[in-house]
Amino acid sequence: MQDDTLQQHARNRVEELPGAELEHPFGPEWEVFKVRTKVFMLLTAVTGEPIVIVKVDPEDGKALREQHADITPGYHMNKKHWITLNPGGDLTQSFVEDLVTESYLLVVENLPRAKRPVDPDLFGNRRGL
Repeated sequence: MQDDTLQQHARNRVEELPGAELEHPFGPEWEVFKVRTKVFMLLTAVTGEPIVIVKVDPEDGKALREQHADITPGYHMNKKHWITLNPGGDLTQSFVEDLVTESYLLVVENLPRAKRPVDPDLFGNRRGL
């Protein structure tokens, strides 16, 4: 996947997620996506290439890192709960969209029910990664 395409696929998916908001709390070089004040995705190119950082279930993250050379521990994040998607490899558009959606839902399911923009059990088609 081309460098900027990875981030664009992630951005496009976020536009479809209810309650998702973009902020720049760390400056213009970091795009931070939140749902109800909780971060679920970050985009940056401070590493020299445009990367996408998403939240994962720890077991899924471990398996994903083992299966994909383009998935590494979360850059500047908790390495157990976050992964980095790197451009240039075999990560498909639908796979990136699934990872963004799963990250969003992981955050939503930990919100108080009254603050959830969607029911995480009914939104999208959650699948085991």
